[in-house]
Amino acid sequence: MEDGLSSFWGPVTSTDWCEKNYVHSSYIAEFFNTISIAPGILLALIGLINALRQRFEKRFSVLHISNMILAIGSILYHSTLQRMQQQLDETPMVWEMLLYFYILYSPDWHYRSTMPTFLFFYGAGFAVVHALFRFRIGFKVHYVILCLLCIPRMYKYYIYTKDISAKRLAKLYVATLFLGSTCWLSDRVFCEEISRWYFNPQGHALWHVFMGFNSYFANTFLMFCRAHQRGWDPKVVHFLGFFPYVKIQKPKSQ
Repeated sequence: MEDGLSSFWGPVTSTDWCEKNYVHSSYIAEFFNTISIAPGILLALIGLINALRQRFEKRFSVLHISNMILAIGSILYHSTLQRMQQQLDETPMVWEMLLYFYILYSPDWHYRSTMPTFLFFYGAGFAVVHALFRFRIGFKVHYVILCLLCIPRMYKYYIYTKDISAKRLAKLYVATLFLGSTCWLSDRVFCEEISRWYFNPQGHALWHVFMGFNSYFANTFLMFCRAHQRGWDPKVVHFLGFFPYVKIQKPKSQ
């Protein structure tokens, strides 16, 4: 939304959201939409440290790093509201979903070298095309399709998981996705009405917070499932009694 202080970054050239622009700083277009990304970076960093410390497969380190890259791109986008920076947010979203697709489906893929090769060129091709053409609805439809392709495998992992704590991670993943999507849609659909309120609930900022936790719960659940496949005796333990992470015990031969 327009309004606020003068803009350091110039006129808005990207998709604008329901938060008033440049209210708190001439250097940050959407203040709350920008700072709300910080929890996601912290959670991805925690996940990365856990993956490295326990020597999980590199795919999980790359996944956590991709979460951080996406978050940084989102910060650049919401702080500037420029078209190029919006692409730095949207392109990593697609790359991240391709990583999830690989982690979910690669264990049962018979021709293992073909999947990462195809996904790499698909991701690179999308980045080039998205840089040349400004997708709007097309990007959203494409992203939703990628998400839907991951659901069957995620559900299979859930029904075959017997550990109650691991199942709770999956339920938290679904809950944060539902809450975050509700906030996103409310901010987008009812922006005109919300803009007349005395207090803006900052639905898009809440989406960022929920999705930061959503990614962490998804990653942790997948780490548990993969460790179970490898025979690493995974357990979901809780730091300070409430914050979940996966602890494994590899056989001595590994």
